[in-house]
Amino acid sequence: MTPSQHNNELLTLINRHIVNDGLIQTKIPGVSLFRSSAVNVSVPNVYNQYLCIIVQGHKEVMLDKEIYNYVPSQYQTVSVDLPLMNKITKASKAKPALLIKIDIDLKLLAELLVHTNINAKEASKTKKGVFIGEVDETMYDSVLRLARLLESPADISALATQTMREVLYRALCNEYGDVVAQIARKGSHMESIANAIRKLKTDFRQTITVEELADIAHMSVSSFHFHFKAVTAMSPLQFQKSLRLIEARSIMVSQDIDVANTAFRVGYQSPSQFNREYARMFGNPPAKDVSIIKQRQLVEQSYQE
Repeated sequence: MTPSQHNNELLTLINRHIVNDGLIQTKIPGVSLFRSSAVNVSVPNVYNQYLCIIVQGHKEVMLDKEIYNYVPSQYQTVSVDLPLMNKITKASKAKPALLIKIDIDLKLLAELLVHTNINAKEASKTKKGVFIGEVDETMYDSVLRLARLLESPADISALATQTMREVLYRALCNEYGDVVAQIARKGSHMESIANAIRKLKTDFRQTITVEELADIAHMSVSSFHFHFKAVTAMSPLQFQKSLRLIEARSIMVSQDIDVANTAFRVGYQSPSQFNREYARMFGNPPAKDVSIIKQRQLVEQSYQE
């Protein structure tokens, strides 16, 4: 099958299993489908380690100020948990954007490293935590086999894990295999920074010193600063600020909590500082931003109905 034929079959499968806009978790553990029938605004969120293949439409991902665009026959990989801005840039009701998202199982990935010829020294070099790659024929084959399990749920428990292993193996054998390898290779800079990020995610409301994070990563403070920014495109302080603001936005949209109390809940001592930093990140002060989001949700809900 050609890449176009592979993509057409994936398109048919995904269309069959997601009929409304949004993200849904499938019956296959770690596999989600996403659909959007319209171009949308940038949406910030904290994303886990995943591989995502766009089957129809165009998408833009922004890490800090760095923009990554990808289209059908390409895939995006996030190699550490990151706060990203995602935006669908090409979609319509007739041709909605469709994506298949596959969470990266670190245990499976680590088991596969021994079956590749990736040089350990090369795989230890610090690389950015996001990249866009091309889906070659062998990767398409493995992703298609995984997607076909949606048609036979009874086979999922027996076949999903081994099919997921093949998808990850193909990613390791692809052009960015050395970057994927860093995710699970013990002692790599990527793995060390991922450990520090997990601490930031768990305790983002607390004051965490750079010295504490560097200790978790088993690095000197200067080395930690360098490698953290190389992977995430931001400083640890900026990273923690992004986590707090994204969480604050989620709280205000989903719960009836005012701006001042939300600020304190996510770790801010000064509501005025919270307002300034929120507006800088999202383009509007908190109250106005949340009002816009809720109005948009009502429009989208009526559109779906």
